[in-house]
Amino acid sequence: MLIKKKTWPDLFQKIVDGDKTFDLRLADFNCQAGDTLVLEEWDPDTKKYTGRSITKKVTFVLKTKDINFWPKSQVKKYGYQIFSFK
Repeated sequence: MLIKKKTWPDLFQKIVDGDKTFDLRLADFNCQAGDTLVLEEWDPDTKKYTGRSITKKVTFVLKTKDINFWPKSQVKKYGYQIFSFK
């Protein structure tokens, strides 16, 4: 499946540079490994697309709604962090 999503300039550039190899999104759409993700740079100040885009292949999807590794009190205190590794 082809999925198009907006990405703000600072994060878009990190993807282009190869520093950002993950994405965190609300799971309000279907996304699976093997899908093609088109990230389109969106300027929140002008509320327009910049014309730059990058295409990536989805390699792994983790949905967190049903994951309860930690007590809610700890999640409320610390929040979550997502990191990638090679």
